[in-house]
Amino acid sequence: MDSLTQATLGAAIGEAILGKKIGRKAAILGAIGGTIPDLDVLLTPFFSEFQKISIHRGYSHSILFCLLGAFLFAYFLSRIKRAKEISFQRLWLFSFLALFTHVLLDAFTTYGTQLFLPFTDWRVSFDSINIVDPFYTVPLLLGVLGSVFWYEKQSKKRSVPNSVGLIISSLYLLFTLGNKQHIEQVFSSQLAAQNTPYFSLLTVPVKVGNVTWYGVAKDKNSLHIGKYSMLKNNKIEFHSFPINEQLLAGLDDQLTDRMKWFAQGFYTVAAKDGKIRIYNMQCDMQGVRAFGDYKAPTAFFFEILPKENGDYELSSDMEQEGVIQ
Repeated sequence: MDSLTQATLGAAIGEAILGKKIGRKAAILGAIGGTIPDLDVLLTPFFSEFQKISIHRGYSHSILFCLLGAFLFAYFLSRIKRAKEISFQRLWLFSFLALFTHVLLDAFTTYGTQLFLPFTDWRVSFDSINIVDPFYTVPLLLGVLGSVFWYEKQSKKRSVPNSVGLIISSLYLLFTLGNKQHIEQVFSSQLAAQNTPYFSLLTVPVKVGNVTWYGVAKDKNSLHIGKYSMLKNNKIEFHSFPINEQLLAGLDDQLTDRMKWFAQGFYTVAAKDGKIRIYNMQCDMQGVRAFGDYKAPTAFFFEILPKENGDYELSSDMEQEGVIQ
């Protein structure tokens, strides 16, 4: 999720666990703890374009990091004067939840998180909520602000607004999972009605409110991409793109394997100007781009320039123009 949402969720955790102990400082510390996993972006300048694929939402978003990081963060907090009266167990619980709720929330987005590193790099992604969704964030924010600024630290009702905000946002998150099942049924029925066979289906939400979705149906040779709005209840127009697996032949095996891993199998390959483009549907869905006779399945792409002796140059770019369909 976006940084504001993660900081707000951390603040809500801080208020819930430490608010009656240290007052407004709990929300501030929670906001700090809730953003720690995303500090991995500070490391990206030190890695190659290929290595960056695995860095973000990698070790800093694993359960192991949350467990070990909680001890470090709790120890740091225990050295603060106002927090010395709080038990280390409570500080650890706060620290763990601030970190773990961050990585768990990220798992609901399409990018996913490598929760089980270093044991496996399998990316957990529920694909049920857009990376920015005020319907989730606003209740959290209002709840935190209500508790922090409306009630004194000693008030018995101080926790009420924050608790309500956490409950509403959590219920909305659960709603997105149930709504995703409905959306998959819609795509499945329309694919069947249009006689489009497939063996795997990816559905991802876009925009806010969980009402607009893209579906990507995969068969042996192609991806079929369509857009559906719950508000319009529209007939889905599917755009088909060949996967072009053969274009990856002869490229570096480690590179192609990592690209497929990153896309979780939902990708297409295209050749343009002597370069190989890989479009990733799992981590980027911005709509089909049309450039006259040329269509791209989404805006962002990785571009590979093969060189002699099996070497290559990897870069990334985005289609800047074109009609969105």
